[in-house]
Amino acid sequence: MLNDPGPGTTRSLGQLISELHRLPGIGPKSAQRIAYHIAQMPAEDARTLTDAITSVKDLILFCAECRNLTDASPCDICSNPQRNQDQICVVEESRDLVALERTRAFRGLYHVLHGVLSPLNGIGPEDIHLPQLFGRLQREDNPFRELIIATNSTLEGDATADFIHRRLNGSGIRITRLARGLPVGGTLEFADELTLSRAFSGRSELE
Repeated sequence: MLNDPGPGTTRSLGQLISELHRLPGIGPKSAQRIAYHIAQMPAEDARTLTDAITSVKDLILFCAECRNLTDASPCDICSNPQRNQDQICVVEESRDLVALERTRAFRGLYHVLHGVLSPLNGIGPEDIHLPQLFGRLQREDNPFRELIIATNSTLEGDATADFIHRRLNGSGIRITRLARGLPVGGTLEFADELTLSRAFSGRSELE
């Protein structure tokens, strides 16, 4: 956090720069550019931006089914009868769901974990939405025949995939994982649509 706004920077601008710098992917120079841009915006545009941020915090919630971020529960995907009801794809974050939806390669349902297992950081199954996933799969009206694990190709993503597989092994549900067309250490969010489509079509069954 940038506590010192530096010479020539007002306290209010310094505070804005510090808050922007806390956002993922925003370095100190980017935070400064954005802050100065906001400071020079017309007042109406600035209020529109403020209202949009406030609305996200006031209106966005977790879908009761898939745990995706939504403004209505169940979300549009879970409530769509045209989706394939016997496939469920597990992703780490809502932005991964958005990336997969752009490919149109998958027309089933989702479950968003909002994180991955990371024992070194004290993140266990109860700290992400794994209990909700297992709860969905254990319901008597569970329609799922295939569970597609689409966690990222990282140590934590692999550990999470392995945990899910071991927990559900022998459950009668086919468990597959996206093909390794995705680069090791890469994330779904930044993969191109062709790569994601091929990863889906080439997914393999976990044994």
